[in-house]
Amino acid sequence: MQRRKWLLTIAVGILTCLFWSLLSNLGTGGTLNRLESVLQDKVMQQSDVERAPNVNIKLIKIDQNSLDQLGQFPWDRGLYAQLISMLADAGAKAIALDIVLAEPGKDPASDALMAETMKKYPNVVLPVVFNLKAKQDGAGLLETESVAYPAETIGASPNQLAHINVIQDQDGTVRKVTVGLKDEKGTVVPALSVKLANYLLDKDHQINWDPDKSAWYRGDKRIPVDNRNQLATEFYTEPREEMSVYTGYDSQSFFDVLSGNIPAEYYQGDVVLIGPFAPGLQDEYLTPLSARLKMYGVEIHANMVQSLVAGKFFTKATKPVNYTFIIVLTLLSLLVFERITGGKAFIFYAAFVIIFFFVWILLYYILSLFITFTYPFLAMTTAFIWSVVKHYVSERKERNRVTNIFGRFVPRTVVDEMLASGEEITVGGQRRDISVIFVDIRGFTPMSEKLEPEQVIQVLNEYLDICTKAVFKWNGTLDKFIGDGVMAIFGAPINQPNHPELAVRAALEMKRQSAELEERCLREIGVPVRFGVGINSGPAVVGNIGSQLLRLDYTAIGDTVNLSARLESNAKPGQILISQETLARVEGLFETVSIGEVKVKGKEHPVLVTEVLGEVTTVGEQKSKPLPIEGGTGE
Repeated sequence: MQRRKWLLTIAVGILTCLFWSLLSNLGTGGTLNRLESVLQDKVMQQSDVERAPNVNIKLIKIDQNSLDQLGQFPWDRGLYAQLISMLADAGAKAIALDIVLAEPGKDPASDALMAETMKKYPNVVLPVVFNLKAKQDGAGLLETESVAYPAETIGASPNQLAHINVIQDQDGTVRKVTVGLKDEKGTVVPALSVKLANYLLDKDHQINWDPDKSAWYRGDKRIPVDNRNQLATEFYTEPREEMSVYTGYDSQSFFDVLSGNIPAEYYQGDVVLIGPFAPGLQDEYLTPLSARLKMYGVEIHANMVQSLVAGKFFTKATKPVNYTFIIVLTLLSLLVFERITGGKAFIFYAAFVIIFFFVWILLYYILSLFITFTYPFLAMTTAFIWSVVKHYVSERKERNRVTNIFGRFVPRTVVDEMLASGEEITVGGQRRDISVIFVDIRGFTPMSEKLEPEQVIQVLNEYLDICTKAVFKWNGTLDKFIGDGVMAIFGAPINQPNHPELAVRAALEMKRQSAELEERCLREIGVPVRFGVGINSGPAVVGNIGSQLLRLDYTAIGDTVNLSARLESNAKPGQILISQETLARVEGLFETVSIGEVKVKGKEHPVLVTEVLGEVTTVGEQKSKPLPIEGGTGE
């Protein structure tokens, strides 16, 4: 039985591991993965101190003021060439234009001026836009359908190109920088943030693509990108609407810089990003910092630059690592919860959740590793729920089994009352006022000699069944079968104020119900098998005797019990004999006749014995019924 239980537990553990592992493998979206992303967003949020923007990263905004002054988009490219020249001559480290120039401009002279500027200043970076396949051939890949390069009329060299693709997760949030993308020819084009970060990094920490190892490196340290060449990015500024006063990257209006209101020398030694900063230009994205307020693309690129410069790279754990956490937590939970039940199980479950959460946080801060949280957590919770349900079902089965077994000794009402009390069954007893009834079959020995053993057992079982039903009908407790006899108790384990009356009525019930069986036995075997009954009332020690660990018997001990047994041994076939104590408590309820004083074994003086003939049949008088069972303790 125990082996089968463990096999079932192991099977459930395996199925749980397989289910959540498979779900974590297949799930690339949905509620669980959104929850996973939200948890990561909360952990990665910077404190106010950590959020301080890099002072060497500055923005020039194509804002509403610039649009009002210079006209609506698209602008003449000569404006860009003029501003770039001003910044480069003033000593800006790098200048990035976050404006797509994929088609030749309307004015060839302006394009020529732009081309001349690009040639003169190699630290100028122009954007490349990748059009990715709507349906990727491989899971988790970023495959290219086409690439939009700057127009040839601008004359940008390959070293001046970087992609500006900002790839959103399925919930529309930008969380990662795509370090590089491959074009149709397999050439890797770095991200705009990578190009600009290298202008702020020393030569020993430059970010480069190693084609031989097919990996990205920051100096000699490999960057832990995923199979999409993506990396979780930190955010150092909040969406502008979150703040009453904008405290993000130093940002000035395009028109103010171009007109000289902001001197170009202000940008000496800085990396400058020029891009849209007005709602109508439709270059806004959600970030982990807000579920409703968007951030402009140029500011997202600035955050990515600072994240790459900081070099604190976070990556997601591989599938084997996540599977390991799912398996370990599931099996550990099942192992523990198999042995622990009740309130302790909830305490251990809460402890497991807290420990797992802290391990998850520590792995992030110490190893810069994100392991999946929701799937191991749900696997552990599944194991916990299974264990709780399993223990509950087992306890219900055991309760029903005990109830059914105990119900063979006492009425079901008594069983329910004892179970509801919640009292532990232990070795020991207490003094109680009870009535004890002994019943024995007269003529059993002659009958046994005339019948086959199987027939004897059949007749005996019929008599004992009559006795048991009568005891239970009047709320008695069946103590034990003694050969061809029965011992029953009234008034314990549940208090019954009228227990002497109940005992007598149970005896009369036996007498009535056995009439048919007596007649059949007399007719078939010629032996009148009848009952002899003895009843006594008084104090006795009632409780459990035996071994605390192996076996307990609920019984009554004392002189009251002994006298009841002696009365039964003196009863003739069909007689119900009661003691003087019982008579005093039921007098007037039954028709009785005095037998007189009888000398019984164990008593120094004779005892007064009375025979019960039947119930009092006064006209209009109703017969007594069993009184409700009362709870309580003994005397």
